[in-house]
Amino acid sequence: MPVKFNVLGALEMVTDDGRSLELNTSKTGQVIALLLVRCRETVSSDTLLEELWGQRLPRSARTTLQTYVYHARQMFDRELPGQAGHEVLVTRPPGYAILADEELVDSKRFERLVREGKGLLDAGRPEDAMARLDEALAMWRGPAFSGMALGRVLSAHLTHLCEVRIRAINLRIEVLRRLGFYQELVPELSSLVAFHPLNEHFHAQLIEALYKTGRRADALRAYQQLRTVLDQELGVEPAPEIRRLQYEVLNHGRYDEERPTRGVAPRDRFEASWGFRAKAG
Repeated sequence: MPVKFNVLGALEMVTDDGRSLELNTSKTGQVIALLLVRCRETVSSDTLLEELWGQRLPRSARTTLQTYVYHARQMFDRELPGQAGHEVLVTRPPGYAILADEELVDSKRFERLVREGKGLLDAGRPEDAMARLDEALAMWRGPAFSGMALGRVLSAHLTHLCEVRIRAINLRIEVLRRLGFYQELVPELSSLVAFHPLNEHFHAQLIEALYKTGRRADALRAYQQLRTVLDQELGVEPAPEIRRLQYEVLNHGRYDEERPTRGVAPRDRFEASWGFRAKAG
């Protein structure tokens, strides 16, 4: 099939001559999108009906679904010369399937590259891992299924893809840490913290990167920002490992496994050093 399909952004089809065609974002587009993220699998009509209408099925739902499949096949007929739509989108009881190679669907390639990046990192090849992860993350052109109304099934796929993207970002951060590129990490982590203010892992990595680049005061401020956000949004303290990291920053990398002297907790030692008043209890 001389065409690629993209869902990591607006739903589009890229032909072999380089033309980029945005696909219909109506319910016909929903059908195509769901078949693409499960390409070569048979997606049952019941699953497609659930995606399109949830529990509020119209009386003519199955007939209407067949109409959407017909429209999708017509589109493939127009845009894929020499290849009939019924050869791309096939009927397979109890449903339908798109017979696209997984390498032609960007979400599938993305997940493969992330798996390969993880394997290369585990094998002690961080530079090769970085190449895979950079290629994977560059595939995102915007939010997956951008501009499309999503039902429960595609929403679950969206959640999965976003989680894999976060995993890829974390792996890339780990690569940079292993290579000692802390200076390069600071702006990237600062942006991630701004977009994911409740992600403690990103905050911890930023605190460490700031400290490793000699910005101890900024590292301590970053810890306080995290503590404030967690307190205001969730009413909780940072995780124990992050409190330990803050204590190590205060003490230039030293950490006493026993309680700090004079019974002062790391959190209170930090607050005292910056003039903050500890909360009662």
